[in-house]
This record gives sequence, structure tokens and C-alpha cells, in this order.
Amino acid sequence: MRKTDAGLVPEGEGWFVLNAQDAAWHDGDFGAYTSFQGDVRFPQLGINIGVLMPGQPACMYHREDNQEDFLVLSGECLLLIEGEERRLRAWDFVHCPAWTEHVFVGAGDGPCAVLAVGARASRDIVYPRSELALRHAAGVETETPAPREAYAPFAEDRDVPYRAGWLGD
Repeated sequence: MRKTDAGLVPEGEGWFVLNAQDAAWHDGDFGAYTSFQGDVRFPQLGINIGVLMPGQPACMYHREDNQEDFLVLSGECLLLIEGEERRLRAWDFVHCPAWTEHVFVGAGDGPCAVLAVGARASRDIVYPRSELALRHAAGVETETPAPREAYAPFAEDRDVPYRAGWLGD
């Protein structure tokens, strides 16, 4: 492990153990998150924990050609999925087959932590126009397959250390 101002970062491709509170974190317009990765990207499976404040979207409403699964670890959030809105709480599980339109938005009185796991078979993605997502500041005005276009109005995430309370501690 390599120590940085934002936390510990794995080095190389070998196995490791890393506590989420000790890991390097990133924070920005779409909440705080850790991906547990270092310089080497996990080739088959993406995994991260995202922390959203009330009203904060996790990303832009999208659909992609990989399966994703989510588990709400603490707090509350809204799931915008296939044009519907669902309120979720701790221990609610969400399965998204490939091409399922979705995004999470923080809700409730405090932070919401969500574990996200997804396959990395390819990188095809579409950000569709959705009135529901636009109402929650999580949508694009014009459909695009380009992440750079979808996220153009937003600043880059910044590296930060873990903040007490993000994971319900």
C-alpha cells in the first residue's frame, strides 16, 4: 500500500486487504466515493462505495451494456430507474441488467452509502434525456453516448481522505 493525503492506495496487481475508511476517497458534484483501486484498474469487476448527501445524484442518468448491482448500506436514497422513482433504505438491493436506465439520488436527513458492483465487459453507455432525471439534477438535456459531453458542466473530483460519518460510523 502507498500512503497518500487521501488515504491508502493499493500498488500492483496482487491481492490486498483495505478498510474502506483507510482507502483513498474522491469527492465532487456526484458525492464521495472510493473504488479501492490503485494504479492498476480491476479488469473484470468494478466495485465502489459511494456516499450521497440529500438531493445529490451519484452520476448522470444512464444505461450501459454491463450488468450492475447495488446495495444501500446506510441512509436513504431515491432510485430513478426506467422512468420510475423508488425510495430505498439501508439493505435494499437493486439489480440492473444490461441497458437498464438508472441513477441514485441522496435522500433523507443525512448521508447515504451505496455499494456498487458492475461487470467490465465493455464500455458502451448512453445518457438518455429523462424529465424525471432532469427534475433531480441527474439528467442531460440531449441524449449522448459520450461521457465527456454528459459531464462537461461539472468539475473534476478531488482526492480527499475519508470523513467520519460517511459510512454510518
